Amino acid sequence: MRDRTLLLGSLTVIAAAAGFGLLGPLARFAYDAGFEPISFVAWRAAFATVVVVAFAAWRIRRGRAFVAPWRLAGSERAALLVATVSAFLLNVGMFSAFDRVSVAVALLAFYTYPAMVAAVEIALGREPLDGVRATALGLSLGGMVLVVAGGLTGGEVRVEPIGVMLALMAAVSQTAFITVSRHGYESVPTEQAMAWVIGGTMAACALLTLVGGGVAALAVPLLDPTALAIAIVAGTIAAGVPSLLFLTGIRAIGGTRAGVLMLFEPVVGVALASVLLGETLSPIQALGAVAVLVAAVVLQRSSSPLDVPGRNAAALAGGIER
Repeated sequence: MRDRTLLLGSLTVIAAAAGFGLLGPLARFAYDAGFEPISFVAWRAAFATVVVVAFAAWRIRRGRAFVAPWRLAGSERAALLVATVSAFLLNVGMFSAFDRVSVAVALLAFYTYPAMVAAVEIALGREPLDGVRATALGLSLGGMVLVVAGGLTGGEVRVEPIGVMLALMAAVSQTAFITVSRHGYESVPTEQAMAWVIGGTMAACALLTLVGGGVAALAVPLLDPTALAIAIVAGTIAAGVPSLLFLTGIRAIGGTRAGVLMLFEPVVGVALASVLLGETLSPIQALGAVAVLVAAVVLQRSSSPLDVPGRNAAALAGGIER
């Protein structure tokens, strides 16, 4: 059961990473269609909220209890709030960074978060960094650097300190989200928790857009069918569904494993950029992709008893549960 749960949990996170990997090309199309970064996040989160709320409602109709956040214990309520604020800061940080530095530079700064997660998990005594985990983390981080840095060759590279700091802020925010999301608000089912998290991000980004650019900045997809289509795809396939899978995976296999496996995301993004945007995939990037995939295989060999608590194994075996 343990091995099966680890495998299913790992595949769940990889599927989430693949969905999130669509965001790079979609963001490029969105900006060409007239979106500003924060307004794009708002619309993406809006359609993601629709998907997650619809799924949550379906589960409630099938007997799932609705868990009201205001009735949670103080510690769980605080953890859910931290997760929501972290998701908001993550989106603002990354999309603002994309506007100030080259995408590859922003990604290099952001994808330091798996190492941050591992450090926090070790410090809290949740997960040991055994030899297998350390090897997988090293392989995946090295592969990510090759994949992303390979995109820096042959073009102009923009580097602004504020842009790098924004990407690092996003990395810290992702670390906080992963850290509190495994056990911080366990009584809230996955889909209900993500509805609050994504809905909070949508509301905050919509407010920022209105304050910064007025109604016109928020109305882009209402005036352009292409922009609307991009927002729908980004919100469903690249946000709503992957978010559900990501939180499910974190709760099933833990933060360190989930962080390492999420490094599959830039591999997907680079591959899609090659196909959809005509960007060349260099041999060094292909080597980096192989390293990330090898890390995913190596990670399955870890045998720590802390990997999969019984309740998480049961939850994953039954589908998207808590």
